[in-house]
Amino acid sequence: QVQLVESGGGLVQPGGSLRLSCTGFGVVLEYYSVAWFRQAPGKEREGVSCIGRNTDAAYYTDSVKGRFTIARGAAKKTVYLQMNNLPPDDTDVYFCAAKKTMVSSGSWSQRPYDYWGQGIQVTVSS
Repeated sequence: QVQLVESGGGLVQPGGSLRLSCTGFGVVLEYYSVAWFRQAPGKEREGVSCIGRNTDAAYYTDSVKGRFTIARGAAKKTVYLQMNNLPPDDTDVYFCAAKKTMVSSGSWSQRPYDYWGQGIQVTVSS
């Protein structure tokens, strides 16, 4: 049974940093394109970032460019999202997702994705 498990969320002050982790169980994330999405109550789920299968090319939505960095862990079992200089607007539930296809700058945020995590809360507040 495949599971994606997010960790590293929580409460942080504006301007602070968090590192989210997405760990795969029953799946080798090295062979998947892995993305982070986020969703606020009553809003559409938004693509935040993605690291591509095979290429490890990184993609970001415009609002996080220069502040967020996506990377694979050394053991290729985990994908990290380093989030810096967080404003309150980044408060959301963050989800990781994986699909066994390559992605491009025009396709990475498009669903479907094969597997999804349960989501983790990130709250930016003083």
